[in-house]
Amino acid sequence: MDIGLQERTVIVTGASGGVGRHIATAFGAEGANVVVTYRNARDEAQKVAEEIGDRAVVVQYDQADPGAAEALVAAAVEATGRVDVLVNNAVAWGDMVPFDTVPEEEWTALLRSNVEGAIRLTRAVTPHMRAAGWGRFVHISSSLVTDGAAGAEYYAAAKAALHGFSRSVAFSLGRDGDLLSNVALLGLTRTATNTHIVDQVGNLYEERSPLGRLIDASEVATAVVWLGSAANTAINGQVIGVTGGA
Repeated sequence: MDIGLQERTVIVTGASGGVGRHIATAFGAEGANVVVTYRNARDEAQKVAEEIGDRAVVVQYDQADPGAAEALVAAAVEATGRVDVLVNNAVAWGDMVPFDTVPEEEWTALLRSNVEGAIRLTRAVTPHMRAAGWGRFVHISSSLVTDGAAGAEYYAAAKAALHGFSRSVAFSLGRDGDLLSNVALLGLTRTATNTHIVDQVGNLYEERSPLGRLIDASEVATAVVWLGSAANTAINGQVIGVTGGA
């Protein structure tokens, strides 16, 4: 099925590993130009780009850097002439420790990186999508927002803020063209980089799932690509659970 991604340009932040790697390659498989971003793991990002082929562009991006969003978008436009889809996947994790023991400079930095990083990049690509009359935002979130977990207070707060932001962006852009903004809410997902977490608590999440198993990163990528494609014309301003039903 042609889902309308041929020659479109997709920015995937945090694409050097984990779920982001699969999202990037899945967009590439649909014929999109993919901007593969990384913060430190350039070699891994390059491997992702090689898997995609000539349509991939590798760009360093640190969402905690206030100037990084504009630089990333400029690089994407210079390389491909456009930006059509943004997947806000990059994340800053906090330590799972009692929230009242975290130094103020650490928890405020985590909030600012996750919230402001996604907002800055959304703002930076919006003029290009408005001008084209077409665009898709897919913001990657976590079921920790709804389920909660001790030690996840600041990370969950940051992701919850993204839900509210995306919902209002949908209203701001919905009449400016075919522009949609959604959140993909992920549960514990099996990836190549989180085996230590899966080994520790994976069985607990499997028991909660109607499927009786964890879903893997490629299954998440399929859903994210569809939300970010022209095949999606009606899902907008929503938080879509991609958890296998858990």
